Amino acid sequence: MAKKRVKRTPAEFTGKLLFFTLIISALYSLVRIVIPKPLFSDGTVYAHVRSDYVLMFIQCLLGLGVLSLPSVMARKWKFTIPNFIYIMYYIFLYCAIFLGEVLNFYYVIPHWDVILHFFSGAMLGALGFILVSQLNDSDMIRVSLSPFFVALFAFCFALSCGAVWEVYEFVFDGLLGLNMQKFITATGEVLVGHAALHDTMTDVIVDALAALLISIIGYSRLKADKWFSKTKE
Repeated sequence: MAKKRVKRTPAEFTGKLLFFTLIISALYSLVRIVIPKPLFSDGTVYAHVRSDYVLMFIQCLLGLGVLSLPSVMARKWKFTIPNFIYIMYYIFLYCAIFLGEVLNFYYVIPHWDVILHFFSGAMLGALGFILVSQLNDSDMIRVSLSPFFVALFAFCFALSCGAVWEVYEFVFDGLLGLNMQKFITATGEVLVGHAALHDTMTDVIVDALAALLISIIGYSRLKADKWFSKTKE
């Protein structure tokens, strides 16, 4: 008897593509850490130096570590995450790690970092909305939150995740001498004061704006659903 062929969902295909991409990128960056690219005759180096490959390797390992995080959370706390959230999550990791770090999009594409933070803020806001809405509708939870508090939770959830990411960048910049928070310019100038905070605060503000947009959209939809339910009664 022939085995029934299991049909892969777009989310599973995207996840596997990202997994193999990160594995190859991690191996490549590890090789470049051990065997750096040669110098030109005038002493200058290629676009990436050893510290860049260290950051690339760390980001690839981090990406592999958090790749299955949504699935683990969904199984542990028994809630459902829609396929489009998985796909958005994988696309974000692909754009942030492979395109951003490996292919150097952070420096090649203007405002690439801002685009990613807006995307991640919207994605996390949507995820926060879905999580608390499912808990709110569950028969196991006796407390029923209003649309405003559901939207508030989604906003705070997205903003908290963005803050944790900035803490991660700050800690690893200090421990490994990296420049994820862009306090050193491309010419080697070390920024101080207000200028040094520009990248971090821009990221936080963009996260907040994206999360606020999703929260407003979600709030409006919940209010409309409640109004529609009452008119049917």
